Amino acid sequence: MSDIALTTAPVAPARRSRLSRSRLRSAWLFLTPMIVVLAVVAGWPLLRTIWFGFTDANLSDLSATQFIGLENYYSVYDGETYGLIVDPSWWNAVWNTIWFSAVSVSIETTLGLIVALVLNANFRGRALVRAAVLIPWAIPTIVSAKMWGWMLHDQFGVLNDILMGIGLLSQPVAWTADPQTAMWAVVMVDVWKTTPFMALLILAGLQMLPADCYEAARVDGIHPVKVFFKVTLPLIRPAIMVAVIFRALDALRIFDLIYVLTSNSSDTMSMSVYARQQLVDFQEVGYGSAASTLLFLVIAALTIATITLGKVRLGGEMK
Repeated sequence: MSDIALTTAPVAPARRSRLSRSRLRSAWLFLTPMIVVLAVVAGWPLLRTIWFGFTDANLSDLSATQFIGLENYYSVYDGETYGLIVDPSWWNAVWNTIWFSAVSVSIETTLGLIVALVLNANFRGRALVRAAVLIPWAIPTIVSAKMWGWMLHDQFGVLNDILMGIGLLSQPVAWTADPQTAMWAVVMVDVWKTTPFMALLILAGLQMLPADCYEAARVDGIHPVKVFFKVTLPLIRPAIMVAVIFRALDALRIFDLIYVLTSNSSDTMSMSVYARQQLVDFQEVGYGSAASTLLFLVIAALTIATITLGKVRLGGEMK
């Protein structure tokens, strides 16, 4: 029997190895068409944008484009510095984008968690409430931005009318034109639209929680608040982290909502709006491409960082 065991023992690993190679080949077979499509649809425009960032390309005559190196990013002429690195408008757009992302994602995560906890409870009409909550997220961003633009209008907006009717305002407020309220108005609209997305992802995590933990806590008479912080929150932390990562990456490239509500206002200009202004309004394809490249690098760096940190936090085996 020992001879048989010695001769048959290596068979199982060999079979597993062949099975793994077969699965790997199948995976690449299915992924290859998608990778090719992405390379054509996304890869080529990205590489072309990066290349334009090193040129003086102008929309009026792209055929006269010349390579100028890093001058769009930083250059010195007659003792004066030029380029994105020293452009105060660019850094203002960077600050606006980071501030918007941090504030909106924080509020959306908090409200999304509350909504998810409510939707996870058993009550009559829960399915209808779940469907209704998703309506803001289902509305296209341009449509919702235009709708809120009318509602926030200082002369005939319904929001001013309601607030003056109940005595909270003495005169109409230009919500999207006033520098003190414009960014907060954008955040409010973004929270209204995107909180259902956060709630949906967190609700998916809540639905997967084991019931045994809550049964044991109920038998032991542990307070529900303590159960939430000691049991529920740690268990749904991976789902919350995934939701925050997705939403933060989306918030960093915010364009349509800000552009529709406030156009090219410097008080709310994001990195995407800044790049669009350089590319289209000023027709500076080279300079705008450099701004787009920096935006891409910021998002790529954040993606790599969050994936790396996520592996460490989500489990030691993934480290």
